[in-house]
Amino acid sequence: MFVSYLILTLLYFQTAVLARPEGESIGCDDYLGSDKVADKCGICGGDNTGCKVVSGVFKHTLTNLGYHKIVEIPEGAIKINITEMSKSNNYLALRSRSGRSIINGNWAIDRPGRYEGGGTTFTYKRPNEISSTAGESFLADGPTDEILDVYMIHQQPNPGIHYKYIIPEANVISPQLPPHRRPGEPFNGQLELTGGTDHEDENLHRETDTHTGQATATFPVIQPGRFPSHQPDNQVPAVQPPRRNREHNWKQVGTTECTTSCGKGLRYPIFRCVNRISHEEVSESYCDTSTKPTPEEEACNIFPCPAFWDIGEWSECSKTCGLGMQHRQVLCRQVYANRTLMVQQYRCHHLEKPETTSTCQLKICSEWQIQTEWTSCSVPCGVGQRTRDVKCVSNLGDIVDDEECNMKLRPNDIENCDMGPCAKSWFLTEWSDRCSADCGAGVRTRSVVCMTNHVSSLPLEGCGNNRPSETISCDNGPCVGKVEWFAGSWSQCSIECGSGTQQREVICIRKTEGSFDALNPYECSFLERPPSQQSCYLKPCGAKWFNTEWSTCSKSCEGGFRVREVRCLSDDLTPSNQCDPQFKPEEKEPCNTQDCIPEIDENCKDKYYNCNVVVQARLCVYTYYKTACCASCTRVANRQSGFLGRR
Repeated sequence: MFVSYLILTLLYFQTAVLARPEGESIGCDDYLGSDKVADKCGICGGDNTGCKVVSGVFKHTLTNLGYHKIVEIPEGAIKINITEMSKSNNYLALRSRSGRSIINGNWAIDRPGRYEGGGTTFTYKRPNEISSTAGESFLADGPTDEILDVYMIHQQPNPGIHYKYIIPEANVISPQLPPHRRPGEPFNGQLELTGGTDHEDENLHRETDTHTGQATATFPVIQPGRFPSHQPDNQVPAVQPPRRNREHNWKQVGTTECTTSCGKGLRYPIFRCVNRISHEEVSESYCDTSTKPTPEEEACNIFPCPAFWDIGEWSECSKTCGLGMQHRQVLCRQVYANRTLMVQQYRCHHLEKPETTSTCQLKICSEWQIQTEWTSCSVPCGVGQRTRDVKCVSNLGDIVDDEECNMKLRPNDIENCDMGPCAKSWFLTEWSDRCSADCGAGVRTRSVVCMTNHVSSLPLEGCGNNRPSETISCDNGPCVGKVEWFAGSWSQCSIECGSGTQQREVICIRKTEGSFDALNPYECSFLERPPSQQSCYLKPCGAKWFNTEWSTCSKSCEGGFRVREVRCLSDDLTPSNQCDPQFKPEEKEPCNTQDCIPEIDENCKDKYYNCNVVVQARLCVYTYYKTACCASCTRVANRQSGFLGRR
């Protein structure tokens, strides 16, 4: 009959729920059409004044390594959230005011998971993904039953720790049942059955409105076997269950299994309803439930569990590519009384200790590859640049971003190139050895040519108007003869090879015995005058050396050098390799070998007597010391520059 009553009651409430008008919702007070919601304190219809929210960010700059207190969590706190604002090598730690470590105590780093302490359970999270930037966190619903202290194990700059918890006000009572609801009516769509009593009276319960403090309407308590004096039409009376008697009582028939196989577990006695005479088990309805003993827990399997190695998670690989190292923490632990304790490592000697370090390789590193040879110089003469393609190539052969390769090892893809002096230089040969006249005035000659880098002649303006002279005067002494045209010997050819000219002196003379006098050319006008110049061609020139003027000295003192360009050219002024290397003019020679005289700056003085210590400590690279010990720092700088110059 009791089962029938229960079924009918359920049908009644189901009908009531289905009859709810469409579009209306149930508020947190379980009333249809109510718009009440729970506030941040968890109070239905509250105004957020029933609790205090404490939050902040710990951003102090720390210097010493080790444990640093962040915040104190008071007793009774709920909704606890301690979160590191970004990923770091620091760790959060938690311990009670009594000094008992809950998470990450005694320099031991616990694995992420759930840890009990302070009357609540904390969820410890530590993201380990390489791409994750989230930091560590402690989360707990509370409430705490003691004061807890949160610490940070400081190892690198503090990224900031955000903390937040809620403290309920002492005078706020959260109602167990919404006002205006009968016990036994459905709460959030579920049926709540109230316990039965053995009292025969029909006293009515009164509820107190927890919001107003005023007594609300009275409702009968629906209990099996008891009904209100006036029942609604749609309420079905329940059938009274069979009466209990003293022929049966409760008896312990055993215990539950121990909750753990070692390390102190719990078990509970099992009570069954039995016949007092036959001791046979019967339905519990024959015994008085109010007299059923409450099972009390008792300890079992109190011997410690075997110690074991607690293996932490691997750290990130020390290198993003190529062979690196990763580490993990391996601790010896032992379980006792539902707590995992860290113990001395010798307790785990019966087990092989797992490795704490391991090699790792996320991927094969990309490498630099030279794709092309050097290009031609960017200029035909002078100093230019040349380039080549250098690419970062993955192990699969794909071209990737340069950041994938080690930038310190990148080969140069651009460099300077010197194509020699540009075209605006005069190239000269040496002066001829012979004068053009055997006696009297004559000339010596040389070749002058303006060169480009392609060894071709240019107009005069190409090398400027200061063209070096091609001839120079010479005199081999006076000549003697009689009144006649006297033609001297032909001079040597103006060039030693190729097409040139020869000169000779033609004068009118009067010969005397042992001598002759030069006369006015008019005196010989009746005679045919011999030619004084003719062309000559001794032989093909072949190749010979040409050189430019010397450059400016590279240093004004303490020894520099100057250079000039020397080229071997053939008859047609094209490059040749037929010149005799033994006669090649020098291309480089020293210059300005005298010592340098340093300039004396009257404002450059040492302000301290011990500036020699600054020099020895190599502090002259800093502006402050360079100014405070100006004279000493300048002397050592001059010595170093002189040494480098001599090298």
